[in-house]
Amino acid sequence: MPPFLEIAANLVTALSIVLAARNHVATWPTGIIGCALFGFVFHGAQLYADALLQVFFVLTSAWGWWEWRGRGTARPAPVRRVRAATFMAMAVVAAVVTAGYGAMLRHFTDAHAPFADSAVLAFSVAAQWLLMQRRLETWALWLLVNTIAVPLFASRGLMLTAGLYALYWCNAWWGGWTWWRAWRASAAASAS
Repeated sequence: MPPFLEIAANLVTALSIVLAARNHVATWPTGIIGCALFGFVFHGAQLYADALLQVFFVLTSAWGWWEWRGRGTARPAPVRRVRAATFMAMAVVAAVVTAGYGAMLRHFTDAHAPFADSAVLAFSVAAQWLLMQRRLETWALWLLVNTIAVPLFASRGLMLTAGLYALYWCNAWWGGWTWWRAWRASAAASAS
């Protein structure tokens, strides 16, 4: 795998993630490009669940773009909260998917760290689902994903990617705080 591909994927994706934390709609088109590049990077590193995850991200980014633009209206969708029961159900489903897909990868492929790779996939899907709907809880899941991803990527020699995912971990804290403020302002305006 050419090193410039990992560099390009990281630069474009970093921009997308910073834009997401800033609650900016341009996160989606930049994310599409970054995810397409990362698909090649992860496949070359035998991180097949992460490579498949990039396909999911490309497809859902188009939907997220539509959602964030207020489904074609002039007003963007507000930051909202997800019900606790729904959030817990998503976490349980992600854990089950992690176990099942990890077992499949372990048995049928030469995947490196199949369960950690699968956890990144499963919890990223849940986080992306919440991000697309502008749900505040997305950032808690991104913290978890980045906590798993940093050592996983470092173990495959993807040091630039591991380093940037460490920065994404910090960005998830910032995004959570920024979105929490937006949610509070929206809730206060609705109560007035």
